[in-house]
This record gives sequence, C-alpha cells and structure tokens, in this order.
Amino acid sequence: MKEDLRGGATGLREPTRAWVTQCALSRICGVCEGGLGRPIAFLGSPVEQDRNQFHQPPMHLACAEDVRLGDHVIVVTAGFDFIRPDRDDPDQSPRFEPNSAL
Repeated sequence: MKEDLRGGATGLREPTRAWVTQCALSRICGVCEGGLGRPIAFLGSPVEQDRNQFHQPPMHLACAEDVRLGDHVIVVTAGFDFIRPDRDDPDQSPRFEPNSAL
C-alpha cells in the first residue's frame, strides 16, 4: 500500500522542472511522494505514449490509477531514463523515457 506523505492530497502537481527533477533523483512518487519500488507507472497522453516520453514524474501504479483522467494512458515499467534537455533540444521540458515496459 502506498504511503500518503501529502496529508491526503490527491491529484497531479504542475510538472515544473524542479519538481520532476526532485522526483527523478530522489525516486519518489509524483503523487504521494512516497519512495518508488517496482513497478513504476507513467501517466500521460497517447502522444506521449507513442513518443515514449512522459512529462509527469514517475509514480506508483495505484497512484497513477487514482489520478487518471479522460484519455490518459498508464505505462508500467521497471525502469526509466531521465532526460534533461540541453539548449538545442526542441522540447525544453525535462522528461522520462520508460526503458523496460512490463
């Protein structure tokens, strides 16, 4: 069961550069802020799924299911790469690439 460190808060935070970097480097869930194990879930649009690049930070599968809306898709993986854009990158947002889909 996931640990709720946000005092019952649910929902996605704005995926700011600082927030997604903290989630990636600390390996914490982007919803409940609890430590991540495996599997890891990513929530995003069908376009993000097709590109295999997500802007929302990693999360527990249960957390992703709790905040999923509309046409959002959930991709489950055992690991991910964190992409920090350089100045020549057309997408200036940090993003995540799942590397071992489950």
